[in-house]
Amino acid sequence: MSNRQMQTDVILIGAGIMSATLGSLLKELVPDWKITVFEKLSKAGEESSNEWNNAGTGHAALCELNYTSEKKDGSIDISKAIKINEQFQVSMQFWAHLVNSKLIRNPQDFIMPLPHMSMVQGEKNVAFLKKRFEAMSQNPLFQGMEFSDDPEKLKEWIPLVMEGRTSNEPIAATKIDTGTDVNFGALTRMLFDHLKAQNVEVNYEHSVEDIKRASDGSWELKVKNLKNGIVQRHKAKFVFIGGGGGSLHLLQKSGIPEGKRIGGFPVSGIFMVCKNPEIVAKHHAKVYGKAKVGAPPMSVPHLDTRYIDGKKSLLFGPFAGFSPKFLKTGSMFDLITSVKPNNVLTMLAAGAKEMALTKYLIQQVMLSKEQRMAELREFIPNAKSEDWDLVVAGQRVQVIKDTEAGGKGTLQFGTEVITSADGSIAALLGASPGASTAVSVMLEVIKKCFPQHMNEWEAKIKEMIPSYGVSLMDNPELLHEIHSYTAKALGLDKKVAVAR
Repeated sequence: MSNRQMQTDVILIGAGIMSATLGSLLKELVPDWKITVFEKLSKAGEESSNEWNNAGTGHAALCELNYTSEKKDGSIDISKAIKINEQFQVSMQFWAHLVNSKLIRNPQDFIMPLPHMSMVQGEKNVAFLKKRFEAMSQNPLFQGMEFSDDPEKLKEWIPLVMEGRTSNEPIAATKIDTGTDVNFGALTRMLFDHLKAQNVEVNYEHSVEDIKRASDGSWELKVKNLKNGIVQRHKAKFVFIGGGGGSLHLLQKSGIPEGKRIGGFPVSGIFMVCKNPEIVAKHHAKVYGKAKVGAPPMSVPHLDTRYIDGKKSLLFGPFAGFSPKFLKTGSMFDLITSVKPNNVLTMLAAGAKEMALTKYLIQQVMLSKEQRMAELREFIPNAKSEDWDLVVAGQRVQVIKDTEAGGKGTLQFGTEVITSADGSIAALLGASPGASTAVSVMLEVIKKCFPQHMNEWEAKIKEMIPSYGVSLMDNPELLHEIHSYTAKALGLDKKVAVAR
């Protein structure tokens, strides 16, 4: 072990979209701060941020039915959808700023315009979708949303889905053309290229083995170079743990009280990928359905047009899988070693509560390819097995914690930021909508961890994100301006022209 201790202002653990975003924001706000990044893998964006490890949906709550719920009185609660849409608008503004400032280029390499649709079958679900449409279409954020239960109109919108459909069961869909497909892997790599050009030190194949509080209040990290085995010590005033599923173990090693009584449960995803170009060419949308009873929200079935490496693809899923690993490249002991004396009761309570989820996961793991094809045929009646392959997507660690509303051992399905009381360390846990809300989430980290700087930074933040601190829903004129600004900067107002 080297006795030399490296000193830096900020350490970012993990080279995914969250660290890339936080690093990019800080470099705009305080260019002279020294930032160091450690990533276990050989390049950026290889775990959860990788384009094959997530759905590639620009999550703006335009099509995801799990962001809207029916209340007891029959009305539709769209508050979560509003929050997520506003957060995605923040991400779009920051990306537009980076493009206009020539800090990143060729936005079409990471974001493409694509209609977002919700599709349901059955009388009860059609009634729900219509009520949801009525509630959302009155809100400026969801302007332009259309609803149809006319099979002829649906054949225009989703010809592949309607082709060969013989059931008389009612079917309906909503469609909005302002949706996007986002390649978060490509965006992550672009942001790290930008950070390296701004003199950020990015260390690949470096694993953070331990995190300890130093006597002066800063943080000391033990970092192993995986290429030569050399271990070095690095000190920083601020540490961000953005290691995806690996964040929980590192948070536990920090010993901060805010990290206690928190557990994690891993769920993996499996997608079906179409390998027949003729089928791929027939579909042009992200079409989200309704989750089955007992299924976690991240398992909402969807049929997605994707743009990966300039090529149009078609994916269906996700099917849930189970592995005790917290990362795709993790250890089979990740789950068991995350159980500590301070969270064991929380974990046991979750196990007792979530029997339906456990049963669902077992059923999903046991599915044959033909059983998966049967689920795909609910979307594409004429789907042929030989046209589709299985691809294992990323691992997601769902947060388990004690909450007032849910009690002990409540499974959380969103993104959680854990910060120490003094703001010197922060960790990001959880899953969807994750990457889509990265800018909003990282601004929250900055606000919590650097409150003493917020007054001096606010003008720059507003320059990068014109709607910062303002509700777009309550300011339709500003919303329209921002839509026009981001669409132009990101090329979303141009026709899509990619290899098919």
